[in-house]
Amino acid sequence: MSTLEDTQRYFYRAAKLLQLPDKTARILLEPDREVKVQIVIELDNGEPGVFTGYRVQHNHARGPLKGGLRYHPSVDSEEVAALASLMTWKTAVVDLPFGGAKGGVACDPASLSDAERERLTRKFVERIHLVIGPRTDIPAPDLGTDAQTMAWVMNEYGKYYGFSPGCVTGKPVELFGSPGRDEATGYGAVVVVGEYLRSQGRDVAGTTFAVQGFGQVGSHLARRVHELGGTVVAVSDVHGGIWNPEGLDVPALLAHARDHGGTVQGFPHGEPISNEALLRLQVDVLVPAAVGGVLTEENAAEVRAGIVLEAANSPTTAAADAILQRRGVTMLPDLLVNAGGVTVSYFEWAQSEQGQRWGLEEVRSQLEATMRRAYREVAATAAAHRVDLRTGAFLLGVERVARAALLQGYR
Repeated sequence: MSTLEDTQRYFYRAAKLLQLPDKTARILLEPDREVKVQIVIELDNGEPGVFTGYRVQHNHARGPLKGGLRYHPSVDSEEVAALASLMTWKTAVVDLPFGGAKGGVACDPASLSDAERERLTRKFVERIHLVIGPRTDIPAPDLGTDAQTMAWVMNEYGKYYGFSPGCVTGKPVELFGSPGRDEATGYGAVVVVGEYLRSQGRDVAGTTFAVQGFGQVGSHLARRVHELGGTVVAVSDVHGGIWNPEGLDVPALLAHARDHGGTVQGFPHGEPISNEALLRLQVDVLVPAAVGGVLTEENAAEVRAGIVLEAANSPTTAAADAILQRRGVTMLPDLLVNAGGVTVSYFEWAQSEQGQRWGLEEVRSQLEATMRRAYREVAATAAAHRVDLRTGAFLLGVERVARAALLQGYR
């Protein structure tokens, strides 16, 4: 089953529990607009490079559309459509005045030079500028993109519409980005797991974690866990991982990764471990923080963690989720867990629109308050309906979007 099919399955489960009319459910599920464009640039060797770009705008009932731009070989219309709908429910779960969108380009960013990525980004914006903007659809970083990419988006968009810092989030702080945006997804995920642990009479301190993915999300998550007294016993990246059952020295590991091209391989204070073996470690919390679909029907029975903290988008297939739920594993769902990124993106957008500047401590304080409230609302919804937290998150998000749509005359 594909990510899109899994997402639709969760949506229909929520719609049934909410007793939404079939017509309303169909309206909410279908995207408002799907854009597919050809992008042709000149590569550094003088040859033409031909790429396909996508932007899916799912639902605008609660406000301007919001969602990342990813550069990855797996990008296609189905993946982007699934992630766009997840953004609709996610922004509603944390009660932001946004709808959901997603976009990207099918490419391998690691094979492109900085100049090629800049040309690719500018050409992509040239092709889609009519359907994005600060009051329409606001992109942000995702897999394979970063603050520099967003700076190029802002500059290219400005060629058509003038100075518009609110047209994109995740920008460099020097270009009116928000402090704390790069850490927000990982930081917010730790707030969620902390709230769950406290509900069980536990705390992050004294809890063990294994983190698959040591990029923008996983590295900040591991740092925050370490700061709070938790024990990170294993981390991995695309090249492999490192494991120390006594706990990794996270600050030293971060320094090692910075000095070795972002990889944790070769870190001297641990043993090598594969990404697959990391998923089977005996830890309190397993954190898939890289790509989607890593927990599957084939490996779900081998997961030995008591909690799965979904910091990545759609890291668990529906079949794997069912197996893990039956085994008593607590699934803290991506719809809630990784919403810290879009939450701070909202703070950045609001600052850009209002001409304000927040400090890091204010951003963190507001993020923590938002994520704590969202966790408690998801948990309360799940308890009221006697369902798991993933279903509770979908119930909360879908109900809020449906209510906004119906109030505006959707039928």
